[in-house]
Amino acid sequence: MKEIKNALLIFVVFSVILGIIYPVVITGISQVVFPHQANGNLITENGKVIGSELVGQNFTSPEYFHGRPSAISYDSSTSGGSNLGPTNQKLMDQIDKKVQQIKYEESLPSNSTVPADLLLSSGSGLEGYIYVDSAKLQVPRISKARGVSETEVETIIENNIESSWLGTGSPMVNVLKLNIALDDLRG
Repeated sequence: MKEIKNALLIFVVFSVILGIIYPVVITGISQVVFPHQANGNLITENGKVIGSELVGQNFTSPEYFHGRPSAISYDSSTSGGSNLGPTNQKLMDQIDKKVQQIKYEESLPSNSTVPADLLLSSGSGLEGYIYVDSAKLQVPRISKARGVSETEVETIIENNIESSWLGTGSPMVNVLKLNIALDDLRG
C-alpha cells in the first residue's frame, strides 16, 4: 500500500510540475524574451493580422511575388507534402507543367532553367520563403504588371534578404513581406 501511495504522490507531483507549472513558466519566459516568435510571427497591418512570416500564402496575381507550390493548397490548419517520390510519373508531370507555366508567366526562353523551390513544395506545404534567385526571376513580370521600374522591385528584394540560420545556406526572402513592400510602393 505504501508503494501505491508513493507512486500516486509522484504521479500527481510530476503531473502538476510537468503538466502545468513547466508549460506556464516556459510560456511566460517566451512571451517576455521572444514575444513576436511566441505569438506565431504574425504580420499585422492597420491592427489587422494579414498572415504569418512562417506560413506561405497563395499569390497568383502577376503583380505579386509567387512562393513555393503547396501540396496542401496552403491550408494552414494542416501540413504535409505530396508523398510522391522522385520517380513517380505524376510528380514528373506536375513538375513539367509547372516549368512550362513559370516559363510562360516569366517570359523565359524555352532552354532556361527554373529554380527548384518554385517547382517543388516543401515538406510542410506551407513554406513562406523562397531563394533570392527565385525572387529575382520574377522581377520583370512584377515590374511590368505594376508599372514600376525593375530597380524598385529589385530594391525591395535586397532590403528583405534574410541570412540563413548560422550562415549555413543560401539567403532567402519572405514572400509575404515582399508583397507587403510592393503594396507600400503605391503609397
